[in-house]
Amino acid sequence: MSTDSQQIAHHSPVLEFKSSTFSVPVLVLVGNDVITIEQQLQEKIQQAPEFFKNSPLVFDLQELNKHDLDINVTELTHIIRKLGLLPIGIRGGGAQQNQQALDLGIPVHSGHIARDGVYAANQSGTGAASTATSSAAPKQQTPEPEPEPVSAPEPQAVAATTTMITQPVRSGQRIYAAGDLVILAQVSAGAEILAEGNIHVYGSLRGRALAGVQGNTEARIFCSDLQAELISIAGNYKVSEDLNSAVHIRPVQIYLQNHTLVIKDI
Repeated sequence: MSTDSQQIAHHSPVLEFKSSTFSVPVLVLVGNDVITIEQQLQEKIQQAPEFFKNSPLVFDLQELNKHDLDINVTELTHIIRKLGLLPIGIRGGGAQQNQQALDLGIPVHSGHIARDGVYAANQSGTGAASTATSSAAPKQQTPEPEPEPVSAPEPQAVAATTTMITQPVRSGQRIYAAGDLVILAQVSAGAEILAEGNIHVYGSLRGRALAGVQGNTEARIFCSDLQAELISIAGNYKVSEDLNSAVHIRPVQIYLQNHTLVIKDI
């Protein structure tokens, strides 16, 4: 073995792959007029420019394809990038749309792309599996004995995890919690805190707080001093301009009621 090979063999690993969870906005399109899409997207961005600045984005074409509304992925991507967003994925697209995305270096996410079935791009595989099952059926001479029923194991309650932060969250920092998030200090402007459960801030909340990011509509935000740039629960959000001055710089709780954020004094 050469000296170079020996040196390479004894080198410590310089990388590793780890699974992680990120909160990424999903742009769900229900119309294919690109001019209207650009106008309305620009209006949304203007409501919270710092939140959307250089934000990653996944665009969802599920509803369009469900209603046979075509859209040019290349043109759509150009609009998204022109507005300062960074498309990192497509889901719910057809075969041609997925290929257009791949040609632009945008990954295709499978995910749950249909409520009542799969799209044409996936139907061929499903159909082939059904055909194979049908053709194999005549070869069975006698039915196989049915297995005896097995009682399902008792479901076990899993305790939700709580992440506790004791230091101030500085501008530019982003913190994600798989359960509840408790912060015993202030959250600075330009910081972002996200939780799948509730958020508690025992200090000034000046950055962005997003609770229930995986769709938990029962999540709440509690803070002792509300000065947030943006608050959100399960995707329903308000920016600082939408906050009533009566609740500004006060201890409050924020929850979701009929798809509307409610802010009350504690």
